[in-house]
Amino acid sequence: MRIHYHTFGCKANQYDTERMRQELEARGAATVEGPGDAEVVVVNTCTVTNQADADARRLIRRLRRDHPSAQVVVAGCSAALKADDYRGMGVDGVVEGHDPVAVAGAALAGASTSALVQLSDRRTLDRLDTEPVGAELLRRRRGATRGWLKIQDGCDRKCAFCATRLARGASRSRAADEVVAEARVLARSHPELVLTGVHIGHYGLDLGDRATTLGTLLGRLLDAVPDTRFRLGSIEATEIDDRLLDLMAGSGGRVAPHLHMPLQSGADPVLRRMRRWHTREQYRTRALEIAERLPVLGLGADVITGFPGETDDDHRSTADLVDELPFTYLHVFPFSPRDDTVAAQLQKEMPVPQRVAGERSRDLRERVAAKGARYRAGRVGQEAEVVLEDGGRALTGDYLRVTVAEGARGEHGSALRRGRLHSNGDDLYIDLFDPVTAHPAHAS
Repeated sequence: MRIHYHTFGCKANQYDTERMRQELEARGAATVEGPGDAEVVVVNTCTVTNQADADARRLIRRLRRDHPSAQVVVAGCSAALKADDYRGMGVDGVVEGHDPVAVAGAALAGASTSALVQLSDRRTLDRLDTEPVGAELLRRRRGATRGWLKIQDGCDRKCAFCATRLARGASRSRAADEVVAEARVLARSHPELVLTGVHIGHYGLDLGDRATTLGTLLGRLLDAVPDTRFRLGSIEATEIDDRLLDLMAGSGGRVAPHLHMPLQSGADPVLRRMRRWHTREQYRTRALEIAERLPVLGLGADVITGFPGETDDDHRSTADLVDELPFTYLHVFPFSPRDDTVAAQLQKEMPVPQRVAGERSRDLRERVAAKGARYRAGRVGQEAEVVLEDGGRALTGDYLRVTVAEGARGEHGSALRRGRLHSNGDDLYIDLFDPVTAHPAHAS
């Protein structure tokens, strides 16, 4: 059976696709690069916005038109919320969630299943009663230098604009022993592992052991998996405690000096309507404390412009915060309502014109582009540890993509490499030294 995979959305979804691939390959399926060569296409969907749902439907219609002999199996977050819509499109299988065993069954038998198993099983994130043939631990992320290490799923927060929690359910943490075991396996193929999930800052809260936190898990990983760089996925500013910050500052680079801390807005009235749990000042204070400890720091955030009721003053408050904090990049999105969320109702009551939301997005993007350019210029002449990627590129710990000097291209990317950064016009390139074979012990 030849299978092609198409993944929409976040790193958690990408991890889930790799589990699906591993399960199907263990059952004899072969992965193919394009839908034209496939007998089955697995579409792992996202539901972060209505547009994400629409993108999945558009892809499915195109697959039906261009590759009528291929079966289509739909899984993921959008399938969890809109299963009947996909069944109405005549797809061959629908899995309401991310379970790899269920996807394997649907792909190999064309059967449709509707077991949202990730909501009911706390012991693992995605198991049916049937044991997976492909094992519960992910072995590698196919075709990539960096590996995803999923430590939890789901979310207990109720942000007004978010439907992901409806699709993925309550926060569930993986047992620390299981995470460490998977990290050891993934480290054989990946010199960097990214801790990912839906709300990783809540790791351990559901395990009934106050001593099990994201900080203690990261400390265990540093001890158990040497010579691997770990990177935190998206994490809330207010959930970066002193333990995590000590590990980042004292790990000698083994915890990447990079944080992506969702902001969404820099105006308190908007944050309250968004049902965020932090204030502008709480975010600002923690970001400045982190920057004080980490002089080399890639700092990013998500920002939504044009959220219902956002005024010109609210936007100026956000812009002022972006100017003050040491952001090196932002992901800026004009507000897009999502069905069945509080924000969708707010949009009816206090809409912001799409044109205005777009103008505000462009303003923030221009501001952070200038900040990012200044940061990159400040790194010229300094050393960095990188993972090598395809196309003669590499990624630094502080999340800068740089060009690899000609003589080092094509070298194996199974180890971290150290080098010196140089300017190449608007770009940076790195002259590589020897592979990194040892790091100093992390601070306990």
